[in-house]
Amino acid sequence: MVTDPLLRFRGEFPILERTNYLVSNSLGAMPRTVPERLAEYARMWGEEGVRAWTRGWWEMPVEAGSVIAPLLGADAGDVVMFPNVSIAQAAVVSALDYSAPRDAIVTTALDFPSVRYVYDALATRLGARIVEVASDDGVGIDHDRLIEAIDERTRLVAVSHVLFRSAYVLDAERICRRAHEVGALVALDAFHSVGIVPVDVKRSGADFLTGGVLKWLCGGPGGCFLYVSPEIRDRFAPAITGWQAHARPFAFETEMDFTTGAFRWLNGTPVIPALYAAVEGPRILGEAGMAEVRAKSVRQTSRLIAMADSRGYEVHAARDVERRGGTVAFNVPHGYEVAQALLAQNIMVDYRPEAGIRIAPHFYTSDDELESAVAAIDETLETGAWRKFEGRAAVVT
Repeated sequence: MVTDPLLRFRGEFPILERTNYLVSNSLGAMPRTVPERLAEYARMWGEEGVRAWTRGWWEMPVEAGSVIAPLLGADAGDVVMFPNVSIAQAAVVSALDYSAPRDAIVTTALDFPSVRYVYDALATRLGARIVEVASDDGVGIDHDRLIEAIDERTRLVAVSHVLFRSAYVLDAERICRRAHEVGALVALDAFHSVGIVPVDVKRSGADFLTGGVLKWLCGGPGGCFLYVSPEIRDRFAPAITGWQAHARPFAFETEMDFTTGAFRWLNGTPVIPALYAAVEGPRILGEAGMAEVRAKSVRQTSRLIAMADSRGYEVHAARDVERRGGTVAFNVPHGYEVAQALLAQNIMVDYRPEAGIRIAPHFYTSDDELESAVAAIDETLETGAWRKFEGRAAVVT
């Protein structure tokens, strides 16, 4: 029997008492302290009113970022909070010049669509040329092909650190090294890595990194973050901006005068309630330790793959543990309907077209819960129970 010290954190997440929660790649379980923090927000607003801005609210986008920073290998004050990654990535896009010949943005065919929409809609209007690196198998990206696409015409390499469908881990260090060799910058979307795969912006050399607490960091919606390397953050200024980025925000001047440091990358009024909730999960992950979280993830995802292989289920996940994130997708027959059958049994998974049923154990997941979930897939297929959900409109989250 495997001794699992990380299970000591199960009590921090109330939903685990009644649910087999295997969907932290989509929405992490809520820490039990979140209601207290949201009540603290309500008390602050109710008792202090407008004075709350001078008693902590104004600084929260940077202070909350400083709680997350150690999980990125960043320093306090290097990370700022945004309502979502689309806005954070848009800030990055808007800060750069795309004059020819250095006008290319290198992406991949497997990056998260919401981020790609920003590049297709905004960057191209600013003159950028999108270079997309294809995938041969729908699981990973050939690193040699990606490196070859980065050349002296590249302004920015904008790729996912971990691909959302397959949890394939790109080699961030190699990508950043190549980009810097040719004078390009790198923006990593780490939404599917931070909290399950160790991330170190200093070691990788990432210029920009975005992510969110929604998934593996168990911080809920509305808490996303942007890291900008201190070496470059005052060299650029985002066109998507607002008064928090002004050197004298309360002077209400009509012309923009960017401040320095992390605040320079902020924009309008922050989403304060989300920031109260956002930090509770990252605090727990920091206590658990990312090395321990990663080791458990590798062990449990390897077990999932072994169970799938023994049954002949198609697997959408990297076999190489160095290239595998925290999710294993089972592409079984009638996958959407089978996923709905599991949800009806309070086994929380999700489904993605072209990938299948995604199973995402986290540091609070027991081995028995994995066995139970795979057994439920077996039974649903064997008994035909999936037919109960046939013809229902697909809703994926």
